[in-house]
Amino acid sequence: MLYINGEWRNANSGETFEVVNPATGQVIANVASGGRDETEEAIKCANVAFATWKKTTAAERASYLNKVAALMKEKAEDMAYTITTEMGKPLSEAKREVVSATAYVEWFAEEAKRVYGETIPASHPNKQLMVLRQPVGVTAAITPWNFPLSMITRKIAPAIAAGCTVVIKPAPATPLSAMKVFECFHEAGLPKGVANLVMGAAEEIGPVLTKSPLVRKLTFTGSTAVGKMLIRDSADTVKKVSMELGGHAPFIVFEDADLDAAAAGAAGTKFVNNGQTCICTNRIYVAEGVAEEFGRKLAEKVAALKIGNGLDEGTKIGPLINKQAFDKVQSHVEDALEHNGQLLCGGKPYDAGELKGYFYEPTVINYANEKMKIASEETFGPVAPIFTFKTEEEVIEKANNTPYGLAAYFYTKDLSRGFRIMNELEYGIVGINDAAPVTVQGPFGGYKESGNGREGGRSGILEYLEEKYVSINLI
Repeated sequence: MLYINGEWRNANSGETFEVVNPATGQVIANVASGGRDETEEAIKCANVAFATWKKTTAAERASYLNKVAALMKEKAEDMAYTITTEMGKPLSEAKREVVSATAYVEWFAEEAKRVYGETIPASHPNKQLMVLRQPVGVTAAITPWNFPLSMITRKIAPAIAAGCTVVIKPAPATPLSAMKVFECFHEAGLPKGVANLVMGAAEEIGPVLTKSPLVRKLTFTGSTAVGKMLIRDSADTVKKVSMELGGHAPFIVFEDADLDAAAAGAAGTKFVNNGQTCICTNRIYVAEGVAEEFGRKLAEKVAALKIGNGLDEGTKIGPLINKQAFDKVQSHVEDALEHNGQLLCGGKPYDAGELKGYFYEPTVINYANEKMKIASEETFGPVAPIFTFKTEEEVIEKANNTPYGLAAYFYTKDLSRGFRIMNELEYGIVGINDAAPVTVQGPFGGYKESGNGREGGRSGILEYLEEKYVSINLI
């Protein structure tokens, strides 16, 4: 159902759309399919609520968010189950996502109390200068299917903490997780209109959000192509925008690296969520002298990953989200083999028996080269290509030779090299001997066409604030 102005409701048309479990192909729910009218109503309600919400104290806003976090903890098992059934990731990963999503709510409940202004030394003895930070206004958020719970709280929690009101549009594939978190907002007693949920076709809802002069901020996580379109569509009203877009993450293994740790790290960051994350490793660069050994170690770990329904115990690789994702993975593998890649493991669709989902074996390909599609395109699936390099300069040039700049990883025991590479990589997130650098207190975002703005950390709440400079003439 939709959630507008503090009430659950159906779409005006009565239309619904199906939610399908990607592991089984079964329809697990039918949810309300809203459109332009419902979105416009949600925006108007959010705008009315903003007039009051922006005047609440930081302590009041924090109190509501803490209530939401407590409710999320109570409902954690149910939320994790919902994530797995509607998008397919293993239940263990879904549980970690619920913990992460809750942590964002708790973090920004505290950050609400730390929105400080400034005083500025005046250039005249009779003047007092200051800077105020105030909520930007009604915020529209469009979230993806791959992290259907945490991507919502990573956007909605700082917006509410800052004093903004919000209208959320989740991905059509994963509306149930959004509904679960909005149940918590409702039970926490959040005032009417502060948080609104609209679901339905992007072509119906998106243009309303981008064109409305009442919406002063747009935040989006998804593909670079869609992000660019949203930026263009928001230009007429000069909205404040933040974009967390595509990635093409390099993973560099130097000759002095701990190869066991590097192989474990590469397997972890590549195959978590079946490779369907924007910070997944997409290109592995290994020093020539250790490439064969590293490839064997990585393939051994990857071949042992259990494939199946995310609800089954021990499953590490679930289904791809849909046929389009499956076809892209298969085309990247076929193209790599046509360009003389050596298959170390995987490389074909997985027969999951009675399951009707799109399963593909986790795959490692050695002797990758720049002619392959995977060298320049984000796979968003379980395929790990291994390239080789000879020098630092060469691998830095290759790692940076992409329009993307979200996350990068490298393994080395050389401290000096660590600082050199850290400074040269053109990425917003860098993991040094660390394949899991993302945390609630750290800023998340990218360089170049991977987006703008940051989520998480102390930077996250600033995206929802405007600076107001005030000069007072003491007469």
